[in-house]
Amino acid sequence: MSLREVDAAVYQAIRAEERRQSQHLELIASENWTSVAVREAVGSVMTDKYAEGYPAHRYYGGCENVDTVEDLARDRLKSLFGAEHANVQPHAGAPANLAVYLTVLKPGDTILGLELSHGGHLTHGSAVSVSGQLYNAQHYQVDPDTERLNMDQVRERARQVRPAMIIAGASAYPRTWDFAAFRSIADEVGALLMVDMAHFAGLVAADLHPNPVPHSDFVTSTTHKTLRGPRGGFILTTQKWAKAIDKTVFPGLQGGPLMHVIAGKAVAFHEALQPAFRSYQAQVLANAQALASGLSERGLRLVSGGTDNHLMLVDVKASGITGKEAQDRLSAVGITVNKNAIPFDREKPTVTSGVRLGTPQVTTRGLNESDMDELADIIAGVIRADSGSDLQTYQQRVKKLTDMYPLPGVQQ
Repeated sequence: MSLREVDAAVYQAIRAEERRQSQHLELIASENWTSVAVREAVGSVMTDKYAEGYPAHRYYGGCENVDTVEDLARDRLKSLFGAEHANVQPHAGAPANLAVYLTVLKPGDTILGLELSHGGHLTHGSAVSVSGQLYNAQHYQVDPDTERLNMDQVRERARQVRPAMIIAGASAYPRTWDFAAFRSIADEVGALLMVDMAHFAGLVAADLHPNPVPHSDFVTSTTHKTLRGPRGGFILTTQKWAKAIDKTVFPGLQGGPLMHVIAGKAVAFHEALQPAFRSYQAQVLANAQALASGLSERGLRLVSGGTDNHLMLVDVKASGITGKEAQDRLSAVGITVNKNAIPFDREKPTVTSGVRLGTPQVTTRGLNESDMDELADIIAGVIRADSGSDLQTYQQRVKKLTDMYPLPGVQQ
């Protein structure tokens, strides 16, 4: 029996979400739209198979087909990024990061990552994360004048705290990372280097962002942001750490891997190896530049003055409203964003002074630079609208864009 026949409530919720995504422009930088092929793999019979262990070393029989899929995923991933070893079993980015920590660190060891309010990530040592509870978490910040990383300041901070591990990567940093400089700093203070490239992995795969793999002891990522795969994570490392990482992931942290998701990862990695994927990522960057320029031209302040990648931070407090208010206003006209702290933010994390915008999903829909100018005009107008203003005109302009660019693979 079909889902509609078995559980009408869940079926209707899924259909409603499909309509929401179709009728809204999704500008959350960590979201994308998977291909029909990826969703087909994730919804396959692979979900029914237990496969504890690794290919050719399972604890269950009947794993010959899931072995094929996991081997394909690992080989394709190594090819994408030039890595010596890949583990594709982490269920998400957070357990991927935790697996690295548990492999090489002891409780109480010092880690050094980008401060959360400056664009970092919860799993890079935030006090509310297990990473901040198990380890002595220290942080570096962006420069207060440029709102960019100053590697001399990062180096000085590393000299002060002498970390066992330095973490590079972020969830809301709109600029390029200098991995060679991070490697130099790590070597100077005797630290390991882990790069969390969850946000910009797709750009790296397309050779449009520096590759952290040659400079790092460990590289972690999610698969569902710029990489445009299913929700999940992975770890790349050298042969030196291969056995230890695999042992930490299983049996250390996880039991049976999600083989249907790993099948989806394998498909996504295959797609990322195709020439069309590089063209897509180039358009993601072009759209981000166009959107950033359009917002700046209309007087909105962008953190660090713009973007080098797929995302940007808009300081909406400079326009007289909070991040939460901006998020709610934009949602009302059909644009989905997330409120986000900006460097040196004085608002609470539940309120914030900024919003984070990203172009991966709208680029997947087919929007181009001229559409970004229209989108910038809508966003600026909504943010600057007086409280209680009629936003219907902006809503109609968003609908025109969503009608022009339907989501691929959705029946209209």
